[in-house]
Amino acid sequence: MSPEQSLSERCRRAERLAFKELYDSYAGRLLSLCSRYVGTRAAAEDILQDSFIKIIQSFGSFRYRGPGSLYAWMSRITVNRALDAVRQDCRIQTVPIEDGREMDIGIEDNDIGAVPQEDLLRMIRELPPGYRTVFNMFALDGYTHKEIGRALGIKERSSSSQYMRARALLAEKIKDYLNRND
Repeated sequence: MSPEQSLSERCRRAERLAFKELYDSYAGRLLSLCSRYVGTRAAAEDILQDSFIKIIQSFGSFRYRGPGSLYAWMSRITVNRALDAVRQDCRIQTVPIEDGREMDIGIEDNDIGAVPQEDLLRMIRELPPGYRTVFNMFALDGYTHKEIGRALGIKERSSSSQYMRARALLAEKIKDYLNRND
């Protein structure tokens, strides 16, 4: 039995030390996930706390499916909690795309690689809430635009538009960063 599977089984049996170990093992990664959705560390910590409460309460429904399944399950709960917080804080504003064409953001992958990860995450956190939410869900968490639309109560096309506009705004931020740090 893998350490991850053993930990999940101990959590299913509601062992206090297992819950502490679970928190110690995953809180950092899940806090990083939360901070991509909200603008402040305090808000991210609140979401993390709510997420762990939900995780602990829901352990009876968790089924180990192989390496990484525990984190995947926990991250899904955490993303859902983050989305709930975004929905409560603001109504996501959508801007329809006029002609359906993708925007050329004019930035290369090697430009993105030149930006330290912490600065890139800060730039993502600075995106307007609607853009940030859709960008995170699509680019970083692997949701489809259809799933995003369903989760946020917007049209699939609006999700796609928000994502493209988020990418364009993020590209501007990256270009500005690279120009300042040449």
